[in-house]
Amino acid sequence: MLDIKMIRQRPDFIKEKLATRNISEETIDELLAVDEQRRDLIVKSESLKAKRNEVSDQISQAKRNKEDASEAIAAMRQVGADIKELDEQLRMVDEKENNMAAHLPNIPAEGVPVSLTEEGAVEVKKVGEVTKLQFKPKEHWEIGEDLGILNFERAAKVSGSRFVYYVGDGALLERAVYNFFLDQNSAAGYREMITPYMVNADSMYGTGQFPKFLETKAGYQVEGDDLTLIPTAEVPLVNYYRNEVIPEEQLPISMTALSPAFRSEAGSAGRDTKGLIRLHQFNKVEMVKITKPDQSWQALQELTDHAGKLLELLGLPYHVITLTTSDMSFTAAMTHDLEVWFPAQDRYREISSCSNTTDFQARRSHMQYRDENGKLQFVHTLNGSGLAVGRAVAAILENYQNEDGSVTVPEVLRPYMHGMEKIEKQA
Repeated sequence: MLDIKMIRQRPDFIKEKLATRNISEETIDELLAVDEQRRDLIVKSESLKAKRNEVSDQISQAKRNKEDASEAIAAMRQVGADIKELDEQLRMVDEKENNMAAHLPNIPAEGVPVSLTEEGAVEVKKVGEVTKLQFKPKEHWEIGEDLGILNFERAAKVSGSRFVYYVGDGALLERAVYNFFLDQNSAAGYREMITPYMVNADSMYGTGQFPKFLETKAGYQVEGDDLTLIPTAEVPLVNYYRNEVIPEEQLPISMTALSPAFRSEAGSAGRDTKGLIRLHQFNKVEMVKITKPDQSWQALQELTDHAGKLLELLGLPYHVITLTTSDMSFTAAMTHDLEVWFPAQDRYREISSCSNTTDFQARRSHMQYRDENGKLQFVHTLNGSGLAVGRAVAAILENYQNEDGSVTVPEVLRPYMHGMEKIEKQA
């Protein structure tokens, strides 16, 4: 949520910045007009309430003096009715303004590539040589199905498209990957959490998924209940401190959690219909940081570097790009995507997005701390995948595949897989 005072004081700046995120000047002008109407109604309502208090005193005085107060009482009733009408108008205008403000994305930070499409992202780092195999590489789903460790057909029978069964060594590999991620995150100072997998509407609003998810039907809601299946553990992790004043000495806070993520994948028809890249349900290890404002940009670098370290330990080639103004998430001020190499596709694919949302989520979630002067300030929140587990499994299958159809297990995962060095076809 943007600060309405800042929009009011710097309208041209806001228009210029949000134009890079496909927000028109007219949208800002309309919001400011509604804000002016709201403030005008407040002045009128408060003026009438002051008049009501004054007349009430006059009526009380008249009664004490045994004077006729009928005219004042009648006028009082009219003032009361006017106040009631104004307050109802104010409620409706306030609701309209809040709804309009809730649809405005975060302001892009300096240095974010300006583009109205995803084209124009800037590569800031490349690690490792892309995998070059001496044979034609198979797609990860072919490898998994041939080995008998992934079963999409039976998952479609049981649940529908975009679901999967991990079988035998496939399940062991998935478990090895997320346990490895959690151990590395914990060693780096992230407090491990197990979160709820369903959250209420206030939580979805706080981290910026609502109202957008409701309009695009991007998530899964529990009918008859104020509950939504989480699209990422970012939601329950950030909302852990919603409506709280965090003691200054506790900042910065770092948290990590493994959870399933549920996505309807609305708007992705025809894209990645096979494999583990775009499922309705998948495991993801999330990292969240909560900091003071002057700590958040360093925290973003730390978050990005740590996600990269996980890929380096797995021996997977990757690069880091800074997303464009219109391609980063609704809540982000800046996003670094880590994309891992897929030999069969001959391209990099996203495996982590690390974002600084500055005070955007904190304003929506009412998360603050008291500075050294005792003044309340909004914290900054950051999030990043550490990492998407299914995509990591897919990348391992493709980069570590052998010509005979087997897959070499990355060295760092072998202790998690009972010493197994190679995944071979299962009976």
